[in-house]
Amino acid sequence: MSTVISAPGGPRTEAPFAAQAEAAAALLRALAHPGRLQLLCALVEGERCVGELAGCTGLAQPSLSQQLGVLRAEGLVETRRDGRHIHYAIASEAARAVLDALHAHFCPPSHRPARPFRP
Repeated sequence: MSTVISAPGGPRTEAPFAAQAEAAAALLRALAHPGRLQLLCALVEGERCVGELAGCTGLAQPSLSQQLGVLRAEGLVETRRDGRHIHYAIASEAARAVLDALHAHFCPPSHRPARPFRP
């Protein structure tokens, strides 16, 4: 969604940064759910399968599947199939940068990765 502005008597133009603001708002909406945030935090150190994500987040299977679906639809995670297992990884550098900032401000040092994971 873009914002159109019009100066009195002038041409209508797109508001500066409207597309960027919409993209940032979409990212923040996706991160605003505690379950999705837990899943992304679990993926900061690298790829994990669904069973590992369930174990480290404590999310029930239906909620886990629903929240992973939202993250996939928003392009924040990607999947890789290995036989019967599906592995998830962070796909968005913007999400990774926000997660790094959140870790720095909200996670005690003992819960932070030694170094941010970069694929």
